[in-house]
Amino acid sequence: MKQTAAVLFFVAVSVSTSGALDLKELAPCRPAAEKLCDRSGGKHWDNLLRCGAKLASNSSRIGKGCRAVLKRYGQL
Repeated sequence: MKQTAAVLFFVAVSVSTSGALDLKELAPCRPAAEKLCDRSGGKHWDNLLRCGAKLASNSSRIGKGCRAVLKRYGQL
């Protein structure tokens, strides 16, 4: 339930902040997402969207580029 709420929050903030979600902007977070997030659905961009809260909670373990993306979309 909490994960679903986090996903919906991340997508809502992303869409409202930028007008549209540009997946190229999320690219710096892909390596961190592959390490830290659930990959049971495979390596797809939609899984990256599902794990914004997980990346934010592990912000000390991710790179500067990913932290900048999370900050831009209101996760940090």
